This record gives sequence, C-alpha cells and structure tokens, in this order.
Amino acid sequence: MYLHLGSDVVILKKNIVGIFDLDTATISKHTKNYLALAEKEGRVVTVSYELPKSFVVSMENGRAAVYISQLSSQTLLKRFASKLS
Repeated sequence: MYLHLGSDVVILKKNIVGIFDLDTATISKHTKNYLALAEKEGRVVTVSYELPKSFVVSMENGRAAVYISQLSSQTLLKRFASKLS
C-alpha cells in the first residue's frame, strides 16, 4: 500500500519510519541537526512549495529519505491508518 504525501508524491507504507509535525519536532536541536544533515546530503524531497507542515522519514534502498509535506501530520497519520489507501 502507498501513502499519498501531497502533489504527485506517493511512498510505500512499509518504508515509512515516522511521520512528524514540523512545528513540534523542530523544537529539538537534534531534529534540526538531522534535517540540516539530510538536506546537505541531498536526501530531502520537497513535496510542495506551499507552507510545510510535516515531514516523513522513509527508508529507501538502505538510506533514509526525508519528505517535506504541506499536509499536516494528523492528515498523513489518518491516511496511513486507512485500510483503503
């Protein structure tokens, strides 16, 4: 099954490590450092250029990829839990 992250981006549900709220997760300096490193290494995919609200960490080909989405983490979690997705 797939999870639609917005725009034309979908990822396999089984590859998802976590879905995070951008406002609350980036309070931690560790999260900020992780996102900065992922950006530097070219592992960040911006789903949309609208105001980002969440990010999804996914393991793809043995590497973590970070997807920045305009959808809220609650919306993505509902989609993730849905059996119809």
